Amino acid sequence: MEWLKDYWWIIVVILIGIFINTIKALNRLSYKSYLEKKKGIKPIPYQDDDDDDWPSTKSTKKK
Repeated sequence: MEWLKDYWWIIVVILIGIFINTIKALNRLSYKSYLEKKKGIKPIPYQDDDDDDWPSTKSTKKK
């Protein structure tokens, strides 16, 4: 662990570089084009809603 005391600043510089590159990559993403592409995709119907296990609000007993 002696090397860590001597070269801690290199690790900090590498982490800062990774952080900056991540921010740059996220800024390059175009969420608008993603949303435009998503409009053409039809949702998959979910068939399990018919047998829902949650109690309805009308059948709950109040004390």
